[in-house]
Amino acid sequence: MKIVNGFDLMNYAAAHHYMLPAFNTTNLEMTYAIAKGLNQANLPGYIQISSNNLRLSDPETIVYLTKKALKDSDVPIALHLDHGKTYEDVKACVNAGFTSIMIDASHLDFEDNIKEVKKAVDYCHFYGVPVEAELGCLQGKEEDIVNEADAKTDPDMVQDFVKQTGCDLLAVAVGNVHGLDIEPKVDLPLLKKISELSPVPLVMHGGSGIPFETIQEARNYNLLKVNYGSDLRKAFVSTFGKAYEKNHNTCSVIELSLEAVENVSKTAADLVTIINQ
Repeated sequence: MKIVNGFDLMNYAAAHHYMLPAFNTTNLEMTYAIAKGLNQANLPGYIQISSNNLRLSDPETIVYLTKKALKDSDVPIALHLDHGKTYEDVKACVNAGFTSIMIDASHLDFEDNIKEVKKAVDYCHFYGVPVEAELGCLQGKEEDIVNEADAKTDPDMVQDFVKQTGCDLLAVAVGNVHGLDIEPKVDLPLLKKISELSPVPLVMHGGSGIPFETIQEARNYNLLKVNYGSDLRKAFVSTFGKAYEKNHNTCSVIELSLEAVENVSKTAADLVTIINQ
């Protein structure tokens, strides 16, 4: 199956009442593992990569790897830019073949956030690609950025933000956090209030560490997409770490990489299955 358009994936998920996981990749092994896990579970989702992780490759390389990983795929999978840092990153990914985009200008003030998101939306919509934006700010470490603020999404700003930007998905801050070093404290009443005001589906970043029952309840509040990065990275890195601890002379990169693919794919399959129960 080819890489699925983001709008088509969103519509497919809504029609079948699926929660869409977005799994972060960095390299070939992670990309193949995510595709394998989603196919094993026979459930749809996203392969995504952040602007920061594109330092190790480039948009064209990730598109190529994703196409190869989906060659024998039977489930709808889109390719998403996670935390797009700049308009230039957005353009590069759309031009390369990404089918879904996030522009993250949440660190800016309200008006500047709107300005940056709308610029990305105008470009992406010309090519039929949906855009995710973020309103509010999460605590924790996302890639190379550490944020200590806890600026939850203000429900009173949601309608105006979505209307002015034209975004298609809204990432919210409701006590969810990035990484595994801070305990998330998801405010479900706040999420419910936001869902009643938002004209578009919602996204929760920092899915790793959030209790599954919380995610499952959040499905009632127009939550369509939930991001998982740390769980998969931990499965990948620990494969090499455990082998090294067992034998400091271990150096078979191919064997450990294949084992890591299996471990990550199992993690992805388990996660997408649990959140859709």
